[in-house]
Amino acid sequence: MYYVAAALLLLSGLFYSAAHHELGQFGADVCTYGSAFCENPVVVFTGAALAAAWGMFVSIR
Repeated sequence: MYYVAAALLLLSGLFYSAAHHELGQFGADVCTYGSAFCENPVVVFTGAALAAAWGMFVSIR
């Protein structure tokens, strides 16, 4: 679950950067296909936080 949280965290950073036009043409392509996430990258970040919390909850040590 930590891998999912890390992947979602990276994706939220990608969408945030693309929304602020920091990635050039690649960012424009990202926002073309994922416009909902470019407008609200907090949604993906919230998913990452929930995945990390769930991973901590179910880990057995």
